[in-house]
Amino acid sequence: MGSLILIRHGESLWNAANRFTGWTDVDLSDRGIEEAEEAGRQLAEIRFDIVHTSDLVRAQRTAEIIMRHNQVSKDVSTKYDWRLNERHYGTLQGLNKAETAEKHGAEQVHVWRRSFDVAPPEGESLEMTAERTIPYFTDEVVPDLAGGNNVLVSAHGNSLRSIVMHIDGISPKDIVSLEIPTGEPIHYNYDEGVITRDE
Repeated sequence: MGSLILIRHGESLWNAANRFTGWTDVDLSDRGIEEAEEAGRQLAEIRFDIVHTSDLVRAQRTAEIIMRHNQVSKDVSTKYDWRLNERHYGTLQGLNKAETAEKHGAEQVHVWRRSFDVAPPEGESLEMTAERTIPYFTDEVVPDLAGGNNVLVSAHGNSLRSIVMHIDGISPKDIVSLEIPTGEPIHYNYDEGVITRDE
């Protein structure tokens, strides 16, 4: 039986500034570093065999901080892949969310942020994000679990929402209300091809 831990990166500088971040490569805020440190303390006794993370520094630094706290893992390899990146917010990237709501209307911004199949201008919907994250998960992460490994995936709110949707069988209608907090590990168990949440 293997363990799968999913974690959204700690708070980023643009999370703190209430900006759409997407693929913009911004670092963790001081609070985000502390969130990653706390996650590292919580996960310190889990022997990780492999880490998967995105191409973006906020997810990579979160994984690095977590592994720095880990006393039981040795010679852990890390796979970096753009398919675990946050959804691309297109022309909204860098804009303040409140100001964008004033300009386009709160309802339109809510649709861009939370609907399953509506993309922001020149960006990705959650459905489009899932079209890259789920194949990565099934082709790269699941084989690691099947090999008896304990796996850490450090990624982003929407890339993880799409993966959680896949694992937990959440409908497109219900996934829009799922919020994944920064820096809080989500635990799953893998046993004989079945992934179940460890509550």
